[in-house]
Amino acid sequence: MLSKYILQTVEISKKYGKSYTIDHINLNIKQGDIYGIIGLNGAGKSTLIRLITGLTYPTAGKIELFSSFNEQELHVARQRIGALIESPALFPNMTAQQNLEVIRIQRGIPGNQCIHKMLEKVGLTDTGKKKVKAFSLGMKQRLGIAVAMLHDPEFLILDEPINGLDPMGVIEIRQLLKQLNEEYGITILISSHILSEVHQIATHYGFIHHGKLIEEISAKYLDEKCQAHFLIGVDDHHKAVTVLENELNTTDYEVMPDGNIKLFSHYMKEIIS
Repeated sequence: MLSKYILQTVEISKKYGKSYTIDHINLNIKQGDIYGIIGLNGAGKSTLIRLITGLTYPTAGKIELFSSFNEQELHVARQRIGALIESPALFPNMTAQQNLEVIRIQRGIPGNQCIHKMLEKVGLTDTGKKKVKAFSLGMKQRLGIAVAMLHDPEFLILDEPINGLDPMGVIEIRQLLKQLNEEYGITILISSHILSEVHQIATHYGFIHHGKLIEEISAKYLDEKCQAHFLIGVDDHHKAVTVLENELNTTDYEVMPDGNIKLFSHYMKEIIS
């Protein structure tokens, strides 16, 4: 049985003047995915996220969110989203708990049990009376994620959450996102201009360039595509495969549609040595 789609966009576009910032994008995110949108600065990642979250409206195309697609239904469906776009808006002279209390009241969330629960989820229960202005950038990002998740969303959208963090901060955010996905079943959409920043956590990718979605692939396929290999040109791939299996005792190869063969890294080392 196929996984349920959390989000699909159909030919969605955003035009400013004569230029397309988002140009007929078809995005597909399934329940349980950690989906990385990868693109250079200015490629359209933030605009796409703003379209999904309803902060701006498409010039053309359709957004389907939790199987809802008309404006009234989308408004309700977006209540199931948590989003952190650009830097988190926090009160620097308040503690983490006080920041979440303000957000809880603003959103009309009953009871304050959600605050301790969320601080525990993001690993900030031990901050006590420490004010946010004394937090590291990684701690502020984690608190921003707690703000985005205070109402227990099913779908978390993060715009460049790792940007500017030191290596330890990057590791903290990665671990947090993996935990939220694996332990709590939250589907995550995360944007970045650096593939390596999300490579260790993403299950699927969409590559965006000049407002266009160039390719949508799984992490498994990306790893296979990027794996080091020899590309061997052969006249008869059937004979070549026999030689590889009998002489090198390997099946770590792939016959390409044109009949040539990819021999992967482990056996490259054996040949070189």
